[in-house]
Amino acid sequence: MKLDFIHDIQRAYRKVVDSMSRPGLITNLKDEAAKVDLEAGCFPLTLVLAAMLLDTEVTFKVVSEKEEETTRWINQLTYAKADAAERADFVFVLYDKAEDELGQILQRVKTGSLIDPHDSATIIVEADAVTDGCDFKLTGPGIEEANYVNVSVNGNWMEVRQQQNAEFPMGVDLIFVDKNHHLLCLPRTTQILSEGRKL
Repeated sequence: MKLDFIHDIQRAYRKVVDSMSRPGLITNLKDEAAKVDLEAGCFPLTLVLAAMLLDTEVTFKVVSEKEEETTRWINQLTYAKADAAERADFVFVLYDKAEDELGQILQRVKTGSLIDPHDSATIIVEADAVTDGCDFKLTGPGIEEANYVNVSVNGNWMEVRQQQNAEFPMGVDLIFVDKNHHLLCLPRTTQILSEGRKL
């Protein structure tokens, strides 16, 4: 694989941190994703994130019809171990998920505790598209006034996310990616307004 696990991953990491600290900022990681030449059953950018986030100290879960294949590739790439969704540190929900599978997974993942809020899951979601737009209004830390985005993902994931993030600092962080190598971060502190309703 042409991806440089030092320099390319460092560049990707800086972009992800920037997006996480500025919710609503859509970042493009085309340069890094283009260097992934594996057919692992997921987007190239998903593998970049796996290489960046996973190591032998954390666990992961793949939600996909190709779960076994993608899990094997991620394990070989990172040496991280697969685990159940309820215990995994990182959960990868791939593009071939069932219609409301994201919402179901969000109900099951760990949200940390008041003593250890960091012991929670980060969810990486492959979306049909992540773009600037007006479907969702984002407010909260890292946002000057409001940011507006469109995220094409089916199901009631936003309502479930609100429930899981209701007892701050507990909660889950979401990272959305699409096939055009766009990335959007929604940390637990971000509030979402959709069609006039706070979610």
